[in-house]
Amino acid sequence: MKNVIDIPKRPARAFLPENFTVTTWEGLKPYLDKLVEQKIENAADLKSWLHNRSELESVLSEDMGWRYIRMTCFTDNEEYSKSYHDFVQNIQPQAAPYSDLLNKKALESPFLKELEHVAGYDIMIRNLKKEVELFREANIPLMTEITTETQKYASISGAMTIELNAQELTLQQASVILMSTDRAKREEVYHKIVERRLKDKLTLDELFTKLIGLRHQVSLNADFSNFRDYMFKAYGRFDYTPKDCFNFHEAIKSEVVPILNQLSKERKEQLGVKELCPWDKAVDAEGREALKAFKDGKDLTDKSIECFSKLDPYLGQCLSIMKEMGHLDLESRKGKAPGGYNYPLSEIGVPFIFMNATSTMRDMTTIMHEGGHAVHNFLTKDLELNDFKSPPMEVAELASMAMELISMDEWQIFFTNEEDLKRAKREQLEDIIETLPWVATIDKFQHWLYENPTHTPEERKTNWNRIFDQFADTVTDWNGLQENKDYLWQKQLHLYEVPFYYIEYGMAQLGAIAVWRNYKLDKKKGLDGYMNALKLGYTKSIPEIYKAANIKFDFSKGYIKELMEFVIGELGKI
Repeated sequence: MKNVIDIPKRPARAFLPENFTVTTWEGLKPYLDKLVEQKIENAADLKSWLHNRSELESVLSEDMGWRYIRMTCFTDNEEYSKSYHDFVQNIQPQAAPYSDLLNKKALESPFLKELEHVAGYDIMIRNLKKEVELFREANIPLMTEITTETQKYASISGAMTIELNAQELTLQQASVILMSTDRAKREEVYHKIVERRLKDKLTLDELFTKLIGLRHQVSLNADFSNFRDYMFKAYGRFDYTPKDCFNFHEAIKSEVVPILNQLSKERKEQLGVKELCPWDKAVDAEGREALKAFKDGKDLTDKSIECFSKLDPYLGQCLSIMKEMGHLDLESRKGKAPGGYNYPLSEIGVPFIFMNATSTMRDMTTIMHEGGHAVHNFLTKDLELNDFKSPPMEVAELASMAMELISMDEWQIFFTNEEDLKRAKREQLEDIIETLPWVATIDKFQHWLYENPTHTPEERKTNWNRIFDQFADTVTDWNGLQENKDYLWQKQLHLYEVPFYYIEYGMAQLGAIAVWRNYKLDKKKGLDGYMNALKLGYTKSIPEIYKAANIKFDFSKGYIKELMEFVIGELGKI
């Protein structure tokens, strides 16, 4: 691989003017009208029309992407916030009926039959049919309102800080102190974080109640009895059902929670504490200082590029290009929305990674995770249509979670000390054992929330605790901390911003373990399988994409047991 970085240029436009930018609805509308009116007289015309539509959607998607990125990077910038809300309130709602018209135009074309058996087009056609079935004019203003309300969560969370030793810290920065070996300091910071969160508990509760009401109305308008069933259709979950999710919950409870319990017992013994408290969960069990994987954002970027390059030069090039283009915003600061994401930018094909890094190992694994998503975008950027580049979340999260595990082979870049390296790998594998029950908790909670949309905040609290207790370890002592436990769910931004997007992490985590197992057996074959699967984008079904990676799309009790035995075996080797 050559060292010179070739910065991708956006493809030449065939439909829109080269200098076109999204400014107003009036400026965009003529191009949508042109697509509606365009004559389609044969299969070649249809293909050309689909390409034109794809180009327009890429431009629209990227424009919204940049507005969202700027707003989350600087939640206190009114201009960025106004720009995003202008798109959501004045452009998106006007474009939605056109989207339905264009879907119908494609489906009504007699030439569509000629594309049904072409790879990728069959999946796209299936999605077009789903979109037409779901579309209701009455839902457009509701969707606008939901998006507007949803953004309040980022603003509320982004403004949360605590004061410690006369210094203002974001909650992400403060949470690093929960790794301190000084137990009194950990407890103090834990309570400060909790107190700050609980200040907004009623505001966040009211916001959530409003969102549930709006979402339920959307589902009723679309002739669904609840929002869960609506979202399964909206997400295109053609390959599994709510019943499969319930089976997944049960499998996690029987095969993973006992391991979680055992690890918690060991932690309590190693720490030598009378009671294992929530502020004892992040500190090293052997009383060592928290692992530091990097110094600052620049160090994190450079080491991540080196790590990816050692796995495969192509992977390193992906991150190098993003660095060169200014598509990385990694460090935590006041006024920045919480969380982390990789935002695909459809026209240029080079995504943007947003993070809240401080210096922890978790921050390092976050960029491995988001870097996996980024690689996925690079591998699919030259696919024929925009639709082909948008894989389902069960595949998108496979890309990111598998990268976390595969990259462990080169973690000596972050941890030069052999003991630190072993410790980091152990923490990563233990994190899997903690993640799966949490995924089951959030997913099961969502099913209950939307199956019972008229529930009261008190009922919500009761059922959150009931579900939480099914998947939590029985060792941690919550005495005197009930209020914090009652509102723990408010930390999970997915509940507010992307409802029902969470089970995918569990499914993809299982897939990632299987990819890593293949990689451990044969590095080249394992990495080739991983990249071959990602290259498919959404031109195949989920089971077919998993099969391309030489793994199974399976979350049965037996398969989970097999994979967890492998993880425990690898833990034993460290």
